[in-house]
This record gives sequence, structure tokens and C-alpha cells, in this order.
Amino acid sequence: MDLTRRPRRLRQDRVRGLVSETSLDPSDLIAPIFVDATTDERLPIESMPGHERVPIEQSVARVEEVLETGVEAVMLFGIPESKDAEGTRAWAEDGVIQEATRQITAETDAYVITDVCLCEYTDHGHCGPLEEELRSEGHGERCAHGHGATLTVDNDATLESLDRIAVSHAAAGADMIAPSGMMDGMVAAIREGLDREGYEHVPIMSYAAKYESAFYGPFRDAADGAPSFGNRRHYQMDPANAREAMREVRLDAEQGADVLMVKPALPYLDIVSNIRREFDHPVAAYNVSGEYAMLHAAAEKGWLDLEEVALESLLSIKRAGADLILTYFAEDVAEGLSRNR
Repeated sequence: MDLTRRPRRLRQDRVRGLVSETSLDPSDLIAPIFVDATTDERLPIESMPGHERVPIEQSVARVEEVLETGVEAVMLFGIPESKDAEGTRAWAEDGVIQEATRQITAETDAYVITDVCLCEYTDHGHCGPLEEELRSEGHGERCAHGHGATLTVDNDATLESLDRIAVSHAAAGADMIAPSGMMDGMVAAIREGLDREGYEHVPIMSYAAKYESAFYGPFRDAADGAPSFGNRRHYQMDPANAREAMREVRLDAEQGADVLMVKPALPYLDIVSNIRREFDHPVAAYNVSGEYAMLHAAAEKGWLDLEEVALESLLSIKRAGADLILTYFAEDVAEGLSRNR
């Protein structure tokens, strides 16, 4: 037996950290924040322990809480005061994200990223205005307008709305725009709109490979953005597909995306790794609400140590190749990292 090779030599306490291949820092993390224009008090999100919807007036205080942990970036999601079929409150000058962004950027040093989508703003919960089409049986989203009639998201009309939303966010002071609707051509439309209005310095973090996932449930409760009928399988990606992700990501990179995001993270670490190998752009991964909730549920049962599994989960995402991680664990993990240094 040859014992000249002993990997355990480098697992001893004082050398273990020196040879660690992957490190995680609070500056790698982005904390999601839900701003609610319909309330004047903080509302706990039952399916996401530790998180709340906050009124616009408390958005600055909420961001300051994040900054105290060492996390430097936040992602804003909005719950508007009203909804309609077109989602017009999404680009209103006095909209929830626009107001919160102005206050946060004026009073804090946070790096503010804004989610650009329509699902929270439309009364039907889909990611763009709808159009009626005649489809063969079993395709599209069934509606009540007659036999064979279906409703689908109008891709090109949605691009016009995304342009307006992105420009309104940039005008309010957003540091980065993050379109999440998985519309064909969305990065090009937003880049053109931002450049046209003089915001060529504002980068785009595209949800470049966003899957139609069952892990989004708690987020849809938090953002009040669940579809009122059907699902999003006709514009979000099939979880079975990996090669398609590379085609989607390549299109977004060609259209001007500055950062490429994969969502969800843990079930799609192979996609994160593939993108890291193929592209030299910064890669982001979204550790989504369902991933967060299931670890909390197991910890509440006493089956897992929450702090340890949260850190291990984020390390695995970083090891797969993500440069940035959007996660509901951001504050807790950042505090743990600081405490253990």
C-alpha cells in the first residue's frame, strides 16, 4: 500500500484555509428586497421566514439593515398599488420601484439593481400583455373566448413595455437593470432604450437562462405575481434542456448583456458551470425562494443546521462558477462569514 500520497496532510486546521479552492465574501451576494406600495407597515412573508414586504417609506431603513451585514448590493421587487392588463404601473414615474429607488440611491451607498418584468403589475400575472391566438387543441393557455382560442404573451408588445420600464428605473437612479421575463429580444430592446435616453453607462444583468421551475412558489406569494391562469412554460425554459440554455445565453450576450444569470441555482449548477466555461462575462445565479424555504423547513424540523447548509449551498454555487449570487440567505450568511473570520 503506497502511503506517500496523503491528501489528509492538507486538511489539517491551520493549512486547510490556505489551500481552500473557493471562497465566499459578502460582496459576492445580492439581497432581494420586496417593496409594497399597498401597505404602511412591514408584512412578514409566511413562506419565506425572516423576510418581509416593506412599505416605500421603510425601504431605506431596510436597505441599511442589509448594508450593516457587509452585503453591498440589493435587488428591488415591487408590489404596485394597482394592476391592469398591460401592467402600466411598472413604468409609472411614481411607481413603487421608481419611488423606492430614488429614496435608496439618495440616502444610502447601496448598489441598486431593479427587476424588470411585468408579472407583478399585470392583473393576469403573466410577464407581458396578452394576445389571442387560434391554436390547436392542447397548446397555449385556454381562455373563454371560444373553441380553440388561446391567450399567450405578446412578445413584441412586451419588448416595448420593457424598454419603458428600464428607462424609468434608470431615470430613478438604478445602478443596474435586470430583465427577467425571458422574452425574445429583451436585452436588445432594453439596451437600445437605455442608450437612446442617455443611460449607456447602466449595465444589464439578464436572466439569460430562466427555467419554468417549481422552486418559485414562495416568491410568487411574496411578490403577488402568480399567474391567474395557466403557467409560464411557453416563455420560460424547459428544465430538461441544457443545450438550449447556451443558445439563450449566447443571444443575450450578443445583444449586449453585461452579466448573465441562471435561475434557479442549485438544480442548475451544470448550467452555471457550462456558462462559466463558454463565456467571459460575469455569471450570476439566483438561489431562489424555494431553495431557501426548503432549507428553513428542514431546519425547523431539526433535520439540518440552517447556517451550515446555507453556507454550503452558496459555496457550491460559487464553486460551479457564479461570480454573483442573488440569495435570500445574503444577510445571514454575510453575518456568519464576518463572525467566523
